[in-house]
Amino acid sequence: MTRINILILLLLFFVSCNTNKSVIQTTKKGSKAKTSVVNTNRKTAGNGSVENKSKAKPDRNYSPNTHILEATSRVKVTNDMILDYIETYKDIAQSNMKKYGIPASIILGQAILESGAGTAILSEQANNHFGIKCHKDWLGESVKYDDDAIAECFRKYFNASDSFRDHALFLTAGSRYSSLFKLEKTDYMAWAKGLKAAGYATDVQYPTKLIGIIERFQLYKYDGVDIDKTISIEKNNFIATGETERYVVAKGDTLYSISKKYNIPVEELKKQNNIFDNAISIGQSIIIK
Repeated sequence: MTRINILILLLLFFVSCNTNKSVIQTTKKGSKAKTSVVNTNRKTAGNGSVENKSKAKPDRNYSPNTHILEATSRVKVTNDMILDYIETYKDIAQSNMKKYGIPASIILGQAILESGAGTAILSEQANNHFGIKCHKDWLGESVKYDDDAIAECFRKYFNASDSFRDHALFLTAGSRYSSLFKLEKTDYMAWAKGLKAAGYATDVQYPTKLIGIIERFQLYKYDGVDIDKTISIEKNNFIATGETERYVVAKGDTLYSISKKYNIPVEELKKQNNIFDNAISIGQSIIIK
């Protein structure tokens, strides 16, 4: 009888240990795959499909010092974390701008957005700061990660510097992004829109998010922009840069409240910001003129 009780207890223990986990598999060509486990929360969407979300959740007690970044993963970071990240990688970004012709503001902005300022799973476990997938020509190490589809292949690097270098090579190789290099290096808005148009990201709000990060943290100054010739005022979430005026979305803002505040019809706001529904996110930069 005692043996039966022990067997029952062991069975219950193993069942309770069976949790929902997403597996990141690390592979290297010609070697046996190494596997590590990353916790994620998974829930069923309204259409019956399984929706994947990272462990990090939006902070309901949001403050202006807190940012929710969502690209290859969703993470919460602070201004200080982003500023430290910029300080760490600004020299690499400027070096790559000189060598490859990619604006440093775009390099830093994409890295912050895609890696959650270095805190997202792919950047921490694969040194992948730009969310670059394997594609057919990748011969290096890789990891499996749930993104647009389950267990997609993403590149893995030895260190962050290799990721920054591969990002430059990724954009300069082939013809997919060739049109970007006809743009001015100081035109970060055109670069941001061009990246989305060329298929870098599937998120329709990608350019808006990228531009918002560049302007909030003044990353354009690393492109060699003459700050004395650029009007930059940030007060009560209002930003004016050159002839463009923007508003940075704060907690509680809606398109309707912004339209009333600046006397602009909601439909006009949506049109000039390429917004296709009424959803806006905290930290998003909205053109108001």
